[in-house]
Amino acid sequence: MENENRPVTAVICALSAMMLFGLIDNFMRLAAETGGLWTFHLLRSVIAVAILMIVARLMGISVRPKRPRRVIMRSLLTAVSMCIYFGCLGLMPIAQVVAGLFTAPIFVVIFSVLFFGETVGARRIFAVAMGFVGILLVIRPDAEGFSLLSIVPVIAGAIYALGNLATRHWCAGEGTLTLLGAFFGTMLCFGAIGVAVLTVFPVTVPLGADGFVLRGWVWPEGIFLTMILVQGVGSLIGVGLSIRAYQLAEASFVAVFENMLIVFATVWAVILWNEVPNTLALVGMACIASAGVIIAVRSEKPQTLRATLPE
Repeated sequence: MENENRPVTAVICALSAMMLFGLIDNFMRLAAETGGLWTFHLLRSVIAVAILMIVARLMGISVRPKRPRRVIMRSLLTAVSMCIYFGCLGLMPIAQVVAGLFTAPIFVVIFSVLFFGETVGARRIFAVAMGFVGILLVIRPDAEGFSLLSIVPVIAGAIYALGNLATRHWCAGEGTLTLLGAFFGTMLCFGAIGVAVLTVFPVTVPLGADGFVLRGWVWPEGIFLTMILVQGVGSLIGVGLSIRAYQLAEASFVAVFENMLIVFATVWAVILWNEVPNTLALVGMACIASAGVIIAVRSEKPQTLRATLPE
């Protein structure tokens, strides 16, 4: 299977995964109206872990990590970034949130130079510069359009980049199901801790989406229950499609098409909510996506988003 070379099928798998992610993430704003972020992560992760354990058992694959401490550290980084990402989805336009997450390849280049002494060519330096121009256009750091909340998705992207580097440098040889199981297990723990803390030490919770991050246990029903189920199953389907794409074509080729998530998320937002980004935001997102493409093409081992694979 690893030696297959079917680029057309790989593109279909990658684009289908990005289209699915863009669709299901758009509905998080509805879950945020009455649901809680920590309950969401707890129950979604329970579903994902249960499915992963069944799949691993049926396939006869061990999910025990070879280097538990390194896998745990990698899982903590990616889980923190995803907590921030999903929290922002309930409060901000999805195009802005996805653009923030997709700054990860830019930060991978920067952190690779700062922490690992890697050399970077002129094209990737140009890509980083273009990416940061895109960030500035998306978050609009001016007196009229800027808020501290605008920076938070970019922080998620930076932390996700550290998780990607941890995958590359710490988790070589670990299985995909091992990394996925550890990630969702960590998310389950985060959800349980968040629910417990907010239950023991309740705070005043604003109405609507503003209370998404501050709610403790919320009994799953209605749209909130639906989103837990959709995200639990849909994320695994999307991850599976993404993994399959990387099995069918070169990693640098597939990574280019992952940048289409920015496009799909924006298109779904326009269709579902009539949420059209302004011209500057569109230009900024195009810069970020283009920077990701350049970095993917120029990297020997490009890092993926939402479905990070081991070396």
